[in-house]
Amino acid sequence: MFGNLFEEEENEGLSLNTPKGRNAKLENEPPPPRGRSNLCGIKNQGGTCYLNSLLQTLLFTPEFREELFRLGPEELGCLEDKDNPEAKVRVIPLELQRLFARLLLVDQQSASTADLTDSFGWNSSEGTNQHDVQELNRILFSALENSLVGTSGSSFIHRLYHGTIVNSIVCKECGNVSQRQEDFLDLTVCVCGVSSLEEALWNMFVEEELFEGNNLYRCAQCDRLVTAAKSAKLKKLPPFMTMSLLRFSFDFTKFERYKETGRYSFPFTIDLRPFCEQADGEDSDFMYELFSVIIHKGGCYGGHYHVYIKDIDQLGKWEPPDEDVKPKAQKKEKVKERCETELQEDDPLSVLTAIIAQEPSQSVLLDQLGQQLMNKIGSSWNKKFRKQYGPIGKFLQSHKDIFVLVSNGTRVALKKNPPSPNTEPPSPAEPNYKPDPSAVPNSAGSDHQPEANQQSQPKAEQGSHWFDLNDSTVTSIREADIEKQFQGKESAYMLFYRKTQLLRPKEALNNPQYNVPAYLIQMAQEENLQLQEQREEFEATNNTVELHLHLAHCYKMKNGAMQRINEELDRNTTLSFDRRKTVGDLRSTIYQMQELWEGDMALTVARCLPAGLHLYNNLTDDSVSLYSAGIHSNTDLFVWNGREVFGATIHAGAEWEPVLLTVVRPFLGDDVEHEVEGGCEKSDGSFENGGPGLKREAIGFAGGATLGEVREALGEPKESLLCQEHKGGKGTVQGPGEGGGGSGWRVFPPDDMQRTLKELSLKDGDSLLVLEPQSFDSSVFTRNGDVVTVTTPSDCRWLLVEFQPSSKGGDMDTQEEGRKAKVSATGNMLLSEVKQRALEELQLQEQLSGAPCCLRQVDCTGKLLPPVCEELSVRDAGVRLMTTLALCPGNGPKASQLFLHFTVGGPPSAGMEMDIIVEKTSTVKECLRLMLDAVGLDGTCWHLRRLDWCEEVGEPLVDEDMSLSDLKISNGETLVVTEGLLPPKGFLKLSVWLCANPKCMDGDFKSTTEEEKDEVAMVGKGDCQPPGCSGDGADFKKVGQVEISDEATVDDLKIQLMTLPALKDACIPAPGFLRVWQLEGWRLARILKGKQATLRKLKVCSGADLCVQNLLKEEDLGPKQLLLNVKMGVPGERWYYPPEELVWDASHDSSPRSLRTCLAAHFGLSPDSLLLAKHQPEKHTWEEISNWTQQVSKKKKKKKAESLLGAPFYLKDGDTIGIKNLLVDNNRDFITSADEQGQQRLRELGEIRQKGGPAAASDRAKPRKPELPLSISVGVFR
Repeated sequence: MFGNLFEEEENEGLSLNTPKGRNAKLENEPPPPRGRSNLCGIKNQGGTCYLNSLLQTLLFTPEFREELFRLGPEELGCLEDKDNPEAKVRVIPLELQRLFARLLLVDQQSASTADLTDSFGWNSSEGTNQHDVQELNRILFSALENSLVGTSGSSFIHRLYHGTIVNSIVCKECGNVSQRQEDFLDLTVCVCGVSSLEEALWNMFVEEELFEGNNLYRCAQCDRLVTAAKSAKLKKLPPFMTMSLLRFSFDFTKFERYKETGRYSFPFTIDLRPFCEQADGEDSDFMYELFSVIIHKGGCYGGHYHVYIKDIDQLGKWEPPDEDVKPKAQKKEKVKERCETELQEDDPLSVLTAIIAQEPSQSVLLDQLGQQLMNKIGSSWNKKFRKQYGPIGKFLQSHKDIFVLVSNGTRVALKKNPPSPNTEPPSPAEPNYKPDPSAVPNSAGSDHQPEANQQSQPKAEQGSHWFDLNDSTVTSIREADIEKQFQGKESAYMLFYRKTQLLRPKEALNNPQYNVPAYLIQMAQEENLQLQEQREEFEATNNTVELHLHLAHCYKMKNGAMQRINEELDRNTTLSFDRRKTVGDLRSTIYQMQELWEGDMALTVARCLPAGLHLYNNLTDDSVSLYSAGIHSNTDLFVWNGREVFGATIHAGAEWEPVLLTVVRPFLGDDVEHEVEGGCEKSDGSFENGGPGLKREAIGFAGGATLGEVREALGEPKESLLCQEHKGGKGTVQGPGEGGGGSGWRVFPPDDMQRTLKELSLKDGDSLLVLEPQSFDSSVFTRNGDVVTVTTPSDCRWLLVEFQPSSKGGDMDTQEEGRKAKVSATGNMLLSEVKQRALEELQLQEQLSGAPCCLRQVDCTGKLLPPVCEELSVRDAGVRLMTTLALCPGNGPKASQLFLHFTVGGPPSAGMEMDIIVEKTSTVKECLRLMLDAVGLDGTCWHLRRLDWCEEVGEPLVDEDMSLSDLKISNGETLVVTEGLLPPKGFLKLSVWLCANPKCMDGDFKSTTEEEKDEVAMVGKGDCQPPGCSGDGADFKKVGQVEISDEATVDDLKIQLMTLPALKDACIPAPGFLRVWQLEGWRLARILKGKQATLRKLKVCSGADLCVQNLLKEEDLGPKQLLLNVKMGVPGERWYYPPEELVWDASHDSSPRSLRTCLAAHFGLSPDSLLLAKHQPEKHTWEEISNWTQQVSKKKKKKKAESLLGAPFYLKDGDTIGIKNLLVDNNRDFITSADEQGQQRLRELGEIRQKGGPAAASDRAKPRKPELPLSISVGVFR
């Protein structure tokens, strides 16, 4: 009828099941149990809220539910045979039975409708298209009737919902009556122009339509056009009456749909006698009570459905809403003023008697007694008296000598003073009258039948069995909440009434198993057992944490940092422990593990930093759990005596965090040649040849140590100067191949000698130059004021060439001593000239006459690297001065060629690699053919693969028609000739970008070929802007593409990324040192987290853009850990200190309080003094995060703390959090001058849009999806 008229839209934002609105579940987490209401919700498949609302209404229609359960497998068949074409299995009613059984009996928060919608013949897209619930109601009933043809239940829908309307036309001339009957399953009533349901029914069934004037009626008896009157009446009333409200209309002036949001009231009980053809009969034959209201929230093009339902069988546990627990103090005062007799609030008999006695009618509606009790004493019956006296209904029944039920059991009065007929108001006149079916007696009794009435009286206060079922969420509501749905964007859309004479047996009350078949009860019990086992297993797994224990006797204190004594023997002990246990239990377990431990044992939380192990807070309270102590998985714990380690005092806390500094010292004189002749440059050892005249050493120091203490620890005299690299200067460090240039260093003033490393903002990796006064006697170091310049000495312009007859390399010390020559060279000299000079110095012209030879670089292990291209200069070939080259037999590649290693069948082993020189423009197929010819192999079942970073066989070269240069195959790379055909395509093809901004990237990344540089330049100048260039503050360069299976893990992706040519030269010890971002809309959107999470689970699609970032320390972020950029505001200014990265763990608590606590611990401040805000870069605004006191007050009101991962903040990786320290900063405004300029640009752009400028094109309304019909496929059972 309406198709997908109510399609979910982003501008409506009404569905409560969006991914952003709920917290993501943990991996393998079982469904949670039922909530406090003890009722089960239904999961939303994306747009099936309309289906969920109707199914819950049918479930809480006991007669419909029991009629469905009466149909057994002998009539419906078995689901196990549904794929058998011979067996006629009625799948839809069978799946509906199972769903109802799960909703009634299985202990889970929400059930799935996937099996039911599959039986409808719906595909996956149908679950995301929302339809009209009124249309679904008719189609579902039709599908059920067709499915039940030939069974005993073929007519139960007709019996429950089928009614008849008789349309009459009366001739005013002869009185002839022409009648026509029509059937209905629901009544469609008008909303436009009427104010209530009664008025709409009056217009439909009481008002007459006159045919007069130009609109006359042809009477069959008069045989001419006459004046006539047309009317309609209800002839047959069904047990259940469904009212469909026509909320949606069409404006023919504007030619658009709109929703009627005006007030439209409906009663809780309605008498249909005035609208019926036959008005004879008992009152109960025409009385209906409301039991379900389906509500639509939103507009005519999008919205969300949920349903208010009255629990007829009292299957749920109703509790008063939180806001109604405490009445206002004014109400208490008014109630006390009206109380004429002295009231004993602790005596329920006295309270109830006073309430009834002060009423003018001397009686109170049963449904209103609980509310009046709360107004009287300020507390509900359940909270004050239920524990001692039981339910209020039971209390009234036990005092029959005082209380009596009147008005057919709907009101309670005092037995000694029953109300007279003149003072007692008739029950139909009560506007909020909502009779309970159980309160209606079995026979038409009078007011003098208390026994019969008391047996079926309601047992709770007004509205105590109404619930709001909103997909997976079920909450208690009051009757007054239903009146709020009379009008507005969120208003009633379908009404369901039932006859008041439909009584429920006592056995059905509070009994969800009532009339449920035994096999369905057994199925639910089995599912409950499975859920219980899954929850117990998940609870045990989820609460088990891995702790890394570091024992004190394995560490020593060195320069303020804890260092391991022996790397081989000391391996931290990993302990699996239940975080629900206490710190004392953990201490006892460690005592048992360390049998030789003597004395006290202290446990201190530690962290492994680049400079060493550092201690933080001690675990002193043995009674608290590990969870309360903040211990999570992979926490490092230091086990010691709590006083000292090998006599050294330990400083703990964030202010003493050690810093790993690179200490740079002069490296001059004859030692230069001696050190280089060893042929080894140490990259991570004690000393490193960091350039001409310098040696580097990485040393850790305590962050709380002063600069003077650092100088003393280095053994330097007080006259020595300490310098910090001047990164902001124009001078830059040039490589040794440049033959000149210099670098600038800033000298620390004497006052800085008393400042700590933390105060000087020194961090891991910073360089510290140590100079003695005599260092300035050389030409290498010159001082100008507080700046020291390091100049490359000219006597370092040489290369050491060694002759090696064997091209396989070997130990350098085993070669003949006299076969080395020191050749003068500069960065601009061609390598061919270097080789010629080396041949002359070594006197090898005659020995190598006619034999080819080449120059090869040598690494620190003595392994020969690929031959260098002799057509290039020393600088262009990447050869550093003062290094060693090997002169080996063989040809060297030209500038247009590549020197490649290859093996056959598997990864290379020592001495088994073969070499080949090919053109860069050669295709993969041509290269493979040359390799096969070189080893004498033939056939077509071969393909080439690359090696990964750990020298294992890696990804295949899939596109055999691409050239080697296009595939970024670099000089010296090893390929593996693998037997077998190429694997099929279909892997994810991902573009990889490199973050070139130093603020966002650490490490030395470079392109290995000139073609890559050209490609990056072309991308920067072309029409396609590289990601990140639009305001992220980061520059991006494309480094290549990877092809990988969507079943690969994040670790697999990182390993493959590390094999890219542009990343090979980066210092990445392990995949954990690489951070991978996904780019969306030219911005860093999210980090790919979880080592074992697959790309499919992370929803990484082919064609996605990834950005890689190298880290100084290993990182393993969990799915709920966020990487935030935090900026502390400068006191009194409108700008911020440089941002810092902060990892916030939101897995257990994602509230603002948790973030504020994390930031307070990071900056060492009080949480109460912090004011937080999230930056909105698109709007250039700051959204303030509610303060600490607001969160505490919400908790006191028992409201769930808001999650920063959901609305309205939606925190994600890379978001910027601004911080104001209110102790020193009175400026609570987060806006900066740059934000104001951005807002001004947005205002100017908005004015252009309003004028219809070029920017207005983006404001065009997006095209809506085509409206799709709703259908349910049913088999043929006739």
